[in-house]
Amino acid sequence: MDLCDINVLRALLGRHGFRFSKSMGQNFLIDANVPRAIAEACGADENTGVLEIGPGVGCLTQELCARAGRVVSVELDRALVPVLNETMAPFENFKLISGDIMKTDIDALVDAEIAPLRPIVCANLPYNITSPVLTALVKSRRFSSITVLVQREVALRIAARAGTADYGAFSLLMQYYTDPQIVFDVPRDVFLPAPKVDSAVVHCICRKDPPVDVDEQHFFRTVRGGFALRRKTLANSLMNEFGSAFSKDELAAVISACGFDANIRGERLTISDYAALSNMLREREK
Repeated sequence: MDLCDINVLRALLGRHGFRFSKSMGQNFLIDANVPRAIAEACGADENTGVLEIGPGVGCLTQELCARAGRVVSVELDRALVPVLNETMAPFENFKLISGDIMKTDIDALVDAEIAPLRPIVCANLPYNITSPVLTALVKSRRFSSITVLVQREVALRIAARAGTADYGAFSLLMQYYTDPQIVFDVPRDVFLPAPKVDSAVVHCICRKDPPVDVDEQHFFRTVRGGFALRRKTLANSLMNEFGSAFSKDELAAVISACGFDANIRGERLTISDYAALSNMLREREK
């Protein structure tokens, strides 16, 4: 069954009385080359256990099952359960979990369903939960890689470099935990229904160790402060997080002591720059 054939797909969905849900961000692929390329990009093999989020009707899931030792898919929409029971019936290495990934204990899921295989994530993520899901996945530190199809603007944010328009706190979060690369773009017309934006596939290799030596909680507090007021100077922006401990002049002095221009903005700082700033702020707070 070619799940990307639009006629096959419509017949399948009609057979099960399925209706698309805008609130769940459902957009199913109708170009078989895309799920095939995503599955290739994730590097799944017989020693790999894949966590998939939002399998839809299973077009990517089938490609993953053909490559991986095991595929565990978490699907929120109960209306898709009978659809997946039909489309995934031939695959003995597949398990469907009906539930909300945002309410799932990721550690327990990996231990129970994927270990001892090498755990990775590969998914066509629902657009409405992309950032919180990726945050939870990288913070779990349970996966060797995360390969996801997301809105192109989100992909650009994930891979953005300092000083660019797309660079922000989410960029630093993803780059602290992973080494992300945009693999290829996906146009909006290969989905049913077609979304209003284009997409892209991002492959994120999860880091075994952080790229900088910091107190993690304080580092991300500094990053939040640095991006709190994007059009203001870094000293002004940092007041949102550190105003109770420092005056604006004291923050400007710390910024200068790190070797930065006193009027620099937070979006100009690299991850190493934020590490240096965080470490100095933390030392002076003591």
